[in-house]
Amino acid sequence: MTRVALVTGGASGIGRACSEALAKQGVKVVIVDINAAKGQELAQDLGGAFIEADLSKRNGCQTAIEETVRLYGGLDILINNAGFQHIDPIPDFPEDSWDDMLALMLTAPFLLIKYAWPQLIKSGQGRVINIGSAHSLAASPFKAAYVTAKHGLMGLTKVVALEGGEHGLTCNTVCPAYVRTPLVEKQIADQARTRGIRPEEVEEKVFLENVAVKKLLEPSDVANYVAYLCSADAWGITGTAQTMDLGWTAR
Repeated sequence: MTRVALVTGGASGIGRACSEALAKQGVKVVIVDINAAKGQELAQDLGGAFIEADLSKRNGCQTAIEETVRLYGGLDILINNAGFQHIDPIPDFPEDSWDDMLALMLTAPFLLIKYAWPQLIKSGQGRVINIGSAHSLAASPFKAAYVTAKHGLMGLTKVVALEGGEHGLTCNTVCPAYVRTPLVEKQIADQARTRGIRPEEVEEKVFLENVAVKKLLEPSDVANYVAYLCSADAWGITGTAQTMDLGWTAR
């Protein structure tokens, strides 16, 4: 039987790469995003479906799950990847931005899991993969909301793993260092202009300063590992932080 996966933030970056990797495994992929143009185009290319939804709202999360089940009759895999396109530092970070970030990056994964739970249990080999960060395990200054959300995601991961284990459901958080997404590319270009240095120097001196392997991850690196965690071979891996942090947290 063909498995069904829902990928949030699936129209670009890590989400797009995850959608492509799962489709290559024969999984029917449902892409959830607010970018309708990119999402519909990718869904068509992959032979899947697109759902436009604002996951920072409760009804958006519920609609995403209900529409997926209506389209394909079930749900086996949930990839919680959706995030924000900017992260403002304190003290300029407004309170409503804090609320919005936690709503999308922490509350939404909880709600999506809640609404998907009956289907994931029914699957017998349900998989929940939360896309975290090295900041799920460590902190950096001026990233209060982001670090809070990513740390909270680890707590959610552990509880879901404990509650789902008897049903064959696994839940893990993948924790990469910086990934060469469109957002990171923009940040590199912006800092190169601000600092008056080459983009390559920004990568080395800013983004790769705290890692052992001096190379940005690619979205496909994360996606290939996510695809493995979704496979039957990964049945015994659950409740964990799967670090892909280039040695960041080894210090």
